[in-house]
Amino acid sequence: MLRIIRPCLSLRSFGKEAGRRWHRASSTNDLIENMDKKATWDRFYTENSKGTFKNFEWFFGFHAIKDCILPLLQTASTTDAPLYVLDIGCGTSALGPCIYRYSECAVKVTCADISPVAVQLMQEHAENMPVQPCNPSSTLVFQELDCTELERHFGPKSLALIVDKGTTDALVRSKKGQEKAGQIIRQCLKLLRPSGNLLQFSDEDPDARLLWLEKESRGSEVAAEVGVHEIGEIRGVTYFCYQISPCIPQL
Repeated sequence: MLRIIRPCLSLRSFGKEAGRRWHRASSTNDLIENMDKKATWDRFYTENSKGTFKNFEWFFGFHAIKDCILPLLQTASTTDAPLYVLDIGCGTSALGPCIYRYSECAVKVTCADISPVAVQLMQEHAENMPVQPCNPSSTLVFQELDCTELERHFGPKSLALIVDKGTTDALVRSKKGQEKAGQIIRQCLKLLRPSGNLLQFSDEDPDARLLWLEKESRGSEVAAEVGVHEIGEIRGVTYFCYQISPCIPQL
């Protein structure tokens, strides 16, 4: 049985909390401004890895958004072949492992992060506390990679689902991260199947995020549809699911 302990954190409260958790940071502002840097996350997860392993969740855990994810996979599954799922900027979240565990259709889940510290922690945890997937054909892997270089690791139109819980939010709040966040959007659109979806989970208001997503999508080689629905209020913060999908050409 998998035992998951999930401290959850909104990026709006990140600065105050990080100041306590990451006592070696020169200042909270330096931390926030450098959330697009590998070294920032290596240090963050090193500080948070002391003692018993705990999954660290941005915003909320899997069960708050399972109804956004599992039905999409079930609809996309038309053969016995596994669906390719990517969790970008996974950190030490249980999101990817929970998709692997609870998806009734076969999935190949890749949990990707720029921090080798986070990837190693997740690999060790998976080995120490193995989980049986709902579908015996499902697989789970952890991979160190820079999410601005997705095209080096995945083929065009190969992914059924990409999940982003807090990664884009961290980037757009950092000093030089907004350009990287836009680059990730454009690459994701190339990698998604025609029926695929990129789901961004965020506490950013739709008035701001939708405009930004539409602007970045227009810069892609692949036309996109952008939508949003409210997840609800959790611990006093309202969260949203932004859905970005390739446009299917009309015949």
